[in-house]
Amino acid sequence: MDINFPLILVVLVFLSGIIWLFDWLLLAKKRQLAVNAVESQFAGLDIDDKERQNAFAAARSAAEKEPVAVEYAKSFFPVLFIVLVLRSFLVEPFQIPSASMVPTLQIGDFILVNKYTYGIRLPVVRTKVLDINEPQRGDVMVFFPPHKPDTYFIKRVVGLPGDEIRYINNVLYVNGEKMPQKLVAALPPANPKYQLMEENLEGVAHAMRKHIVPGRLSVNGSWVVPEGHYFMMGDNRDNSSDSRDWGPVPEKDIVGKAFGIWMHWESLFSLPSFSRVGAIQ
Repeated sequence: MDINFPLILVVLVFLSGIIWLFDWLLLAKKRQLAVNAVESQFAGLDIDDKERQNAFAAARSAAEKEPVAVEYAKSFFPVLFIVLVLRSFLVEPFQIPSASMVPTLQIGDFILVNKYTYGIRLPVVRTKVLDINEPQRGDVMVFFPPHKPDTYFIKRVVGLPGDEIRYINNVLYVNGEKMPQKLVAALPPANPKYQLMEENLEGVAHAMRKHIVPGRLSVNGSWVVPEGHYFMMGDNRDNSSDSRDWGPVPEKDIVGKAFGIWMHWESLFSLPSFSRVGAIQ
């Protein structure tokens, strides 16, 4: 079962904020009254009376001591709030779990996703409150797919609302126009099983991989993208579950635009690498 981290974060921010507010409105005033009472009790304290000085310090410390829950709330609320704002409205990190976007993204890549370029959305409920830009053909986008509405997916936008998409023998056609492909390499060299290509999506050139023998989803397919939806495909065309399989993605399920790789860490037993740091094409 996937962990709903945004929901957990929102709950923690809410609880720590409520505790802090409750303390500020009620408990802090009671502590201040207790401190005032201690100061009145020890008024006129002889500065040379070490024993009474120690007693005063202990009594004042006990009077102004915050409950443990309040201490934790005051410590964590600002940090949690900043994290919530950053990951909900600005930038969110993700790790690539599968090979569906090879060669553009590798398993273990840690990427950054722009959360505002397609509009500002409320965390958890995903309601858009401000329109900014619309997804463009060729964008690498994070979203929730129709068949797994609580799981993050990342694919490339190949079809916009109203487009007619055809995919025949690993060649993409958009509104009847063939998207050019240029061979980069056939691998492995001795007995090629797949090809590395450069595909051009109306001016957006990107790397892709396809098998010599097209897979089940790459032989012959035709779709019309409904209004308010986007047709998504992985760059690893014969090893990707995408819109060819489960349909186009509604606009309401968009998370953001992937724009950069900041680290590669394949497993806990390997060392992190920064050799792949850079922009996502």
